[in-house]
Amino acid sequence: MRRLSTFCIFSLIGVLSASSVAAQRSSDRIRRWDKNNDRSLSLDEFPEQFRNRFDVLDTDDDGNITQAEFDAFEQSRRNRTERPENTEPRRATKVSRPKPTHANVTYGDHEKQKFDLWLAKSNNGEPTPLVIYIHGGGFRGGDKAAGNQPIGRYLDQGISFASINYRLSDVGPYPIMMHDAARCLQTIRSRAEQWNLDADRIACYGGSAGAGISLWLAFHDDLAKPGSDDPVARQSTRIVAAGTTGGQSTYDMRTFREWFGIPDLPPHPAIFAFYGIEEDSDWDTERVKKLMVDASPINHLTDDDPPVFMVYGSGNVPVTVDSNPGLWVHHARLGIKLKEAMDELGIECSVTWNGNPSKRYEDIHAFLIEKVRGEREHQPQKREPNASTRPTAR
Repeated sequence: MRRLSTFCIFSLIGVLSASSVAAQRSSDRIRRWDKNNDRSLSLDEFPEQFRNRFDVLDTDDDGNITQAEFDAFEQSRRNRTERPENTEPRRATKVSRPKPTHANVTYGDHEKQKFDLWLAKSNNGEPTPLVIYIHGGGFRGGDKAAGNQPIGRYLDQGISFASINYRLSDVGPYPIMMHDAARCLQTIRSRAEQWNLDADRIACYGGSAGAGISLWLAFHDDLAKPGSDDPVARQSTRIVAAGTTGGQSTYDMRTFREWFGIPDLPPHPAIFAFYGIEEDSDWDTERVKKLMVDASPINHLTDDDPPVFMVYGSGNVPVTVDSNPGLWVHHARLGIKLKEAMDELGIECSVTWNGNPSKRYEDIHAFLIEKVRGEREHQPQKREPNASTRPTAR
């Protein structure tokens, strides 16, 4: 018995040592490849020869790979290597990506202002609903081709699907990203009859930056200009639902610090270019203060807004001043705060994370499918610009 116990102890030490070595190895990779020192890897920073594995590691689909995601991947590899004898290896599942019905459709002059569209078959000839995917990447990277999105699942349900690109912060600061997404939505609506789409049943979802854009569209006043000579500009920018993974309900550093109780919480590296900040003194300018208020989706929330489904990797875990920015910028507290505000207004909002699943929906896609296929339970309201808003946060 003593020999057996000794053997077990040494075996455990071996496993822990291997885990420690693997964690150190992944940490070294991130430090070596992390060009902007934000302790995560964007697609542009990821070595080209390994980019075909980027989507596998980016489990929360936010366009960035964190240390935790690297460690989880290493652990899954060890689990496969250490499987018992006479057992079959687990096969990696890959969601097939059908060829778009229309690829690289332009909605502006910039090379990033394009989208792909997959049209679902309509059994009865009726217009099909549409779900739009908006990629993440900290407003600095990402692409409409990235992400392991279950396009076929939507098409099988008679729901069309679109994936969009938008201009990034290297081109200019907020609001160009949000306005690009809005313009893309308007472009699609302007061609709804041509593509047999139901312009009144459109939802958006995305990860991280794409999540923030989806929330912004869901809550912002309608950007339609009914009297415009431009037929695209006359279209509504309202949607029937929004889904998010690792989403931000605010982009205001004052609100981040308040919600996490850390007055000196350092800004996320991506936020400097997002607001066009070049010097520390820029934070105190009226320009940046106004941008932070307007960029934050929660500040546009009113009682006529659509339902939201939010997914986070972990729960309301502690945050300190030294925490990886990737932790607090994708933190469940951002969803919890939004849910509190939406609950007050009587709007449906689900916030889920590992260990806290939704009781009603299987996942984010089940939520979106129900909302766009429903009996038009939440029509996009034609809220006029400058309508009163509820200033939930700064």
